[in-house]
Amino acid sequence: MTPFPYKLIATDLDGTLLRTDGSVSQRTRDALAAATAAGAAHIVVTGRAVPWTRHILDDLGYDGLAVCGQGAQVYHAGEHRLLTSVTLDRQLAGIALAKLEAEVGPLAIAASRDGLDGDVLVGPGYRVQEGPLPYVPYEDPAELWSAPLNKVYIQHPVLDDDALALAARETAGGLVDVVMAGPGVVELLPLGLSKATGLSLAARRLGLKSTDTIAFGDMPNDIPMFAWAAHGVAMANAHDDLKAVAQEITASHDADGIAVVLESLLSPTA
Repeated sequence: MTPFPYKLIATDLDGTLLRTDGSVSQRTRDALAAATAAGAAHIVVTGRAVPWTRHILDDLGYDGLAVCGQGAQVYHAGEHRLLTSVTLDRQLAGIALAKLEAEVGPLAIAASRDGLDGDVLVGPGYRVQEGPLPYVPYEDPAELWSAPLNKVYIQHPVLDDDALALAARETAGGLVDVVMAGPGVVELLPLGLSKATGLSLAARRLGLKSTDTIAFGDMPNDIPMFAWAAHGVAMANAHDDLKAVAQEITASHDADGIAVVLESLLSPTA
């Protein structure tokens, strides 16, 4: 067997490892198993916080490290233990929101509380994507700031995701980081936090480096991870901003794009 050329495979979840129906295909499972049998480590790197990620990892039988919450959390799936966690400065986040609302008008807001079992709080008007992920509605704004948070989600009644993210960066970019993580998902994060910072921490625990890494993703929040990794692969369904910085574009998440690349690396043609 030809040696696998990377020691670390970093995969986003939604729109990348997960198909539209939320499942992972058997072909992709087999390709990842073959790559890990050939000596590579696999790290899931997702915008989801641990409470919204844990059930997926358990279903996969995944027992390694996962980077969750846009890099805020390094989670040991096998031990169900949070190894590191970064929280958002709530005062700065409140100032950032006030500055943004002064510019674009009222926002619908949600937030992810810190911890293994941190709730996702959802405020009035925030559109939650259909699915099994649990959340807690709130009415009193004070409740939003009553406990440590990893991130704040924002939506606007008129602006699309790209326009809202741009406005947030222009008005509050010196207070928080802003990422677009998926359709209807614009997030405010601790300044300097990204998937790359979380992935670098997790890789270091495994004795691995950026030069050892191939990364797969689909959204602009994966851009820092691609910049950190030796090789970035965008899915066919990826946002144009990510495709612009990718070294390679593979098939879509519904067409086993990760498996297509891994299989070619495991059995390269002569």
